Amino acid sequence: MSLLTDPLPAAPGEAVQELRRRVARAVLRRVFGQAERTPAAATPLPLRGIHRILVCRISHTLGNTLLLTPLLRELQATYPGAEIEILTRSPVAEDIYGAFFNVRRIHCLPRHGFKAPGQLLRIIRMLKRERFDLAIDSCVRSQSDRIGVMLANATWKLGYIDPRKSGTLTHGIAVPANVRHVGQLPVHLLRSAIAEPAAENYPPLDIGLTPMEREQGADALARVLGTGTGGAAASRVIGVFANATGVKHLGSEWWLRFAGTLAARFPDDRIVEIVPASGRSLLDNRYPTVFSSGLRKLAQSISALDVFVSADCGVMHLACATGTPTRGIFAVTDPTEWGPYGDGNAVVDARQQSADTVAATLELPFSTQDESGAAPAFRRHRSR
Repeated sequence: MSLLTDPLPAAPGEAVQELRRRVARAVLRRVFGQAERTPAAATPLPLRGIHRILVCRISHTLGNTLLLTPLLRELQATYPGAEIEILTRSPVAEDIYGAFFNVRRIHCLPRHGFKAPGQLLRIIRMLKRERFDLAIDSCVRSQSDRIGVMLANATWKLGYIDPRKSGTLTHGIAVPANVRHVGQLPVHLLRSAIAEPAAENYPPLDIGLTPMEREQGADALARVLGTGTGGAAASRVIGVFANATGVKHLGSEWWLRFAGTLAARFPDDRIVEIVPASGRSLLDNRYPTVFSSGLRKLAQSISALDVFVSADCGVMHLACATGTPTRGIFAVTDPTEWGPYGDGNAVVDARQQSADTVAATLELPFSTQDESGAAPAFRRHRSR
């Protein structure tokens, strides 16, 4: 499997988004001033004396919300005695961040601030009133994250130096040339600020499923497959999620051909469709289905799969965060920024390839049988 290295087409609407960013940058420069062009502090962040941390990731998407979890794991390792507060717009932030021991509070901004001015003003007053030792702008491009850090009453303010940003930081870090992944950049930011030697290993995405949650997910999947809750199925289970947003959506016909070829290739194994939030099967209900409107319950069932396959989407990142081996099918977006990373995960280059070809060449954790020719038994519980 190869990473995509050729230039990728611009997504529709990107020109409009860029115009909005330019307008936002112009306004912010008037308020907070021009961003620094060089690192703002020569001394590293202290490893002692930082007890209250504010992390700003003001995004409503599932993917961006999940891609902050490696930074939270890094913060817990670097400042194990500190408390973390998170500023976000994600409606599922509590489900994702609530399991982190060091997370004290999650401040959820309204999706459209001007439609809920009271809630917005309360959070702004909180940022100015309460004292933080460290405030982190975790994103390279987001103007909203920088505003949150600028408004915060914090001793240290950390973020990336970029001409598209505004405001003065106590610790500004140059954007690296060798790190591009959205989940790894915040970790690199923190490591650079404390002057930790560069390392290629990054914490994986994680939502902190408990052993009980994983066992419940395995039982639920067993019921879907008709194997009961007391025994193990003789086959492995491949989860397929056939949905994605915008140009990343490959279409039901593509996924039906993909699933059909995959089923023929692995006749002794089972395919389960993970049904999207609409509650409607995209594979014509040809396979057993798993549906849950609750994020953690959905993650519990995904954690019991032997492998998960989908296009680039938030549920792909959710699968990664459960520890299930994940195959991300990329046809448009850049996997060096958004691809599944970590042990057991891989990117599938699907550009200019048919669904049949992708399914026929897809490398799965069990693409080859063991020496006895027997498939391993269905895994009812995954240890972390």
